[in-house]
Amino acid sequence: MSAARRPSSTGLRQFLDLQQQYDWMEGKTTLRDTDKRAESLELRFKYVPRFEKLLLRPQAPEVLEILQRYGRECIPIPRRTERHYWSVSCLPSTAGKALVRVNASWMELFSLYADGEGISALFVVHLSDFTTDHSLDHDQVDVGLLERSVVTPEDVGYFFPRGEDIFGIKVRGASSIAKFLAARPALRAIRAFNLTHMNRGRNAYQASHCYSLADHMLNDEEH
Repeated sequence: MSAARRPSSTGLRQFLDLQQQYDWMEGKTTLRDTDKRAESLELRFKYVPRFEKLLLRPQAPEVLEILQRYGRECIPIPRRTERHYWSVSCLPSTAGKALVRVNASWMELFSLYADGEGISALFVVHLSDFTTDHSLDHDQVDVGLLERSVVTPEDVGYFFPRGEDIFGIKVRGASSIAKFLAARPALRAIRAFNLTHMNRGRNAYQASHCYSLADHMLNDEEH
């Protein structure tokens, strides 16, 4: 009798077992990443003009600061998974006129937009992480949790994108975005959603990856 075939690993399971992923999501462990980055010089040079254009905008310092925090806190083993399992776009041409956008698989994870001289953010997460009973009921959104996760209640809003268990959260202002990223329930929800989509397989947006932005996300600005 032949042994049962072991299913091939996909997504992050190639690098991290489910327990490691869960512990990272819960903030119980720090994952060990690689020092090396797989890089395409052709792709790096392709998006340098867009990056230089972004740097001329008044929002650039806040964008880079928030992106570095997002890369450090919200993406597991970001160097090892760069481009192939997540990517960041600079001034993407898609609808919405985002300044930057982080994607995984076929899903938008996080975007930053100009808001006057400042910035606003869009986080895409699981709805069930922001309902009082962890259901998919739109009427059970925990508004109090959202408002406690930002500087002032007026800084946060939400909507329901198409798709099961999908929730869009809009946050205005760099201070409120930073507080949202530091709030434990919000950070856990961001990590959970990112794990879900990074585990779905290869990133569909590899060709739009901006290495210059990723340098800041990975604190690798010597490039």
